[in-house]
Amino acid sequence: MKHWPRLHDSYIARAVVASVLMAWAVLLGLDVVLAFAGDIKDIGKGGYTVNHAIAATGLTIPWRAYNLFPTAAVIGALMGLGQLSASSELTALRALGLSRRRLSVSVALSLAMLTALMVVNGETLAPWGEERAQALKSVRNKDLVVAQYSGLWAREGDMFLNARSGEQKQRGDDRWLELRGVRLFQFDDAGRLKSIANASVAEHRPGGWILRDVERTTFGAKSVTRDKVAEERWESALDETALAASVTKPRNMGSGELRGSIEYRKRNDLEAGEFEDIYWGRWFYPVNVLALCLAAVPFAFGSLRSGGYGKRVFLGIVFALGFWVLQLTSSQLAGIYRFDYRIAYAMPPLIMLLVSYLLFKRRSG
Repeated sequence: MKHWPRLHDSYIARAVVASVLMAWAVLLGLDVVLAFAGDIKDIGKGGYTVNHAIAATGLTIPWRAYNLFPTAAVIGALMGLGQLSASSELTALRALGLSRRRLSVSVALSLAMLTALMVVNGETLAPWGEERAQALKSVRNKDLVVAQYSGLWAREGDMFLNARSGEQKQRGDDRWLELRGVRLFQFDDAGRLKSIANASVAEHRPGGWILRDVERTTFGAKSVTRDKVAEERWESALDETALAASVTKPRNMGSGELRGSIEYRKRNDLEAGEFEDIYWGRWFYPVNVLALCLAAVPFAFGSLRSGGYGKRVFLGIVFALGFWVLQLTSSQLAGIYRFDYRIAYAMPPLIMLLVSYLLFKRRSG
């Protein structure tokens, strides 16, 4: 009898995972086709070609797979369990001694590996692909990369940085951020301007910032002095992560970068809500997937027994849409009323798990 749970878990996993992969492939394929169709109208702008459109769409596939997986998971779970229910196999498994809750655990275990894979994808491949796709699309307008950095502002303590333009550079394994047309404004505790430094180039290297061709004007109580140096180091806690907050979409940043951006913004009394929203959304992603699927599982034991694929797909879509509307509303309320995003992201899965519990209790009564 010790081997029975493993056999049941494996049997249910095959049915559920196969259905999830099928639903996932259909949703992802449709999304990719629509995305490519949307890019066709941009072919011919600047140097943007068909090859660029294909490559840019392909690079976004990991991110699209990450976003669509929760919906595919709940639709696939309902389809897989619906098949087992329609053929009375769920009834047979229950006759062998497996409770509905134990069968739900089997569903969760079967989805755990795919969920973990998507969590890793959301931290590595998906942001990388999205960033590269945006770089390819910048070919449509040769000034787009400059526009992304134009007017860049950042603050670190009593120092304000403004850069006219910039870009990420790479030579071999060495990668750094280079800003051009840099101005540094330093203020005293009373809010008076202490100095203005103009640098032709500011490079962020592993050892810190390097300013080149620096001309600094210092304002004293009754005098103004001006100095010029060819190169100097700038000791500052401001790093590439903080600047990425201004030039990169938060969703294209890893959790480490998001955390650094949040700390930087809070340290300088800047708004960090958008970054906290994305950051905690990443942490609650696996919880959301499993809670959503568990909440839908009770329907496989009754109403879906005689239902077809259409009924299961429709119910899965309703569950997914309802859940994400609830989560979106909760996160927006957190931004408006300034309460913790962890509470905002914990509420929807807790509500869905409560729904699952009540449905189980009702069907068991």
